[in-house]
Parts: sequence; structure tokens; C-alpha cells
Amino acid sequence: MKKHFIIGNPVEHSLSPKIHNYWFKKYKIIANYEKFKLEENQIKDIIDNIKSEKVFALNVTVPFKQKVIPFIDILTPIAKQTGSVNTIYKKNGKVLGDNTDVAGFELSIKNSNFSLKNKSAFILGAGGVVPSIITALQNLQIKKIYLSNRTIQKAQQLKKIFEDIEIINWGQIINFDIIINATSIGLKKIDKFNFDLSAIGKNKFFYDVIYNPPETNFLIEAKKFKHSTQNGKMMFIYQAQKSFEIWHDIKPQIDDNLIKYLYG
Repeated sequence: MKKHFIIGNPVEHSLSPKIHNYWFKKYKIIANYEKFKLEENQIKDIIDNIKSEKVFALNVTVPFKQKVIPFIDILTPIAKQTGSVNTIYKKNGKVLGDNTDVAGFELSIKNSNFSLKNKSAFILGAGGVVPSIITALQNLQIKKIYLSNRTIQKAQQLKKIFEDIEIINWGQIINFDIIINATSIGLKKIDKFNFDLSAIGKNKFFYDVIYNPPETNFLIEAKKFKHSTQNGKMMFIYQAQKSFEIWHDIKPQIDDNLIKYLYG
């Protein structure tokens, strides 16, 4: 039995076990996938379990996408470029760290039919997934990226890697074409940004990386002003598809039955 885990804290909201166990059954792979709410001092132990083959593979969510890196033998080029890992496995005796978030975000935007070429993006947050989002935006030929984070130091650390981004004070609203919530604000139903959206103009695209709950207050508020909205559902599915393919050499099918199974 090949054991897989999603490690994070919090991790209760994750649908990763649901999607991967669905594909295991569909493609007759003898494996299982579970959630593991991890403390930081447990990172080394669980990665050692990959080395000893007690665990087959891991996905990584907040807040460990950077913190796992010191315990990994080899980073793939995209993981090295972003400094962010969400997929871990063993190959040729070494533990590899990979990143499927870039592909996940990029594909979700491409399939939304919203062209980002020569447009501006405003990212809220500076956590583990943000380097992947910035990289994907650059791949999609975005013209300008603004970033705002509650802790200014974390935003400044990102600017050392991505020199072209412009840091905006938290709470300040600027002109943009797409705004992306990459914070954990919204995982709880009571979470709100309290930003004034009345003066940002029309026809903006609001994207929330959060997929569970499916509609955060961030998206609910955007709809009140008739902006386009999208949650992180398809990003999640595409990054999971890529991880599955890396681990099992099968590109699993994404269809309406899968989406109905995941989201009802």
C-alpha cells in the first residue's frame, strides 16, 4: 500500500485525499491518501519516512512550502526557481521536491478565458504559494505585479527574488485588472478584508486561491459590484493532476463527474 499525505497546518479544509483516492480507485492503484496536520518539528521525520519508503509521497500546503526545502535532497528547476515545494517523492534513492502550483494556477487562468497579457495583477499575501503565482503570471505575460501583505517584511523578501514587483501598503487599494487573494483570510466564514471596493472601476477579475469554502466573503463582495470571480477549485484540481502524473506516470482525467464528486 503506497501511503500519501497532505501535510499542513491547518489542513482540515483540504480536498486532496478526496481527489487522489478517487483517482487511485479509478486507475486501480493500491494506495491511500490522508491528511496530516503537522507541527514544524515533525517535518524532518516525515521526509525521513519517504527516504525509508514508509511513505510514498507528500503534498505540502501552508505554512510549509518553504520550510520543507532544507530536508529535501534535490529540487526540480521550477521548485528552485520559486523557492516553493508542494510535491515530494523519492526517485533514484533521492528525495525530490517539485512544484505543481505554477502549472495549476496557469492552467486555471488559461481555462477561464481571461487574458492577462499586458495587464496588471494585485496579489494579496506573501505566503508559500505566492512565488508560484508570480511565476505563473510572468509566464502569462502580465505587464505589472503589485503585492500587499500584512507583514511588510515578508513582501520585501519576495521582492529580493522578483525585483519587478511593486509593494503596496496593506489596506491600500490600487488600480488593477486581476486581484488575487493568496492569504488564508476566507478559510473561516467570518473572515473579511474590509477593503473599499466601490472606487476600483468596473469589470475586474477577483481570484481567490481558497477553494473550500467555495465562495469566500472576498468573492461575495466582488459579486455585489458585478466583478468576475473565480475560486481556487481548478487550480487545486490541475496541481493535483500534475502531482499524480509525477508520482504514478498517469495523467488522470478531469471531467464533470470528478468535479461533481468533489464539490457536489
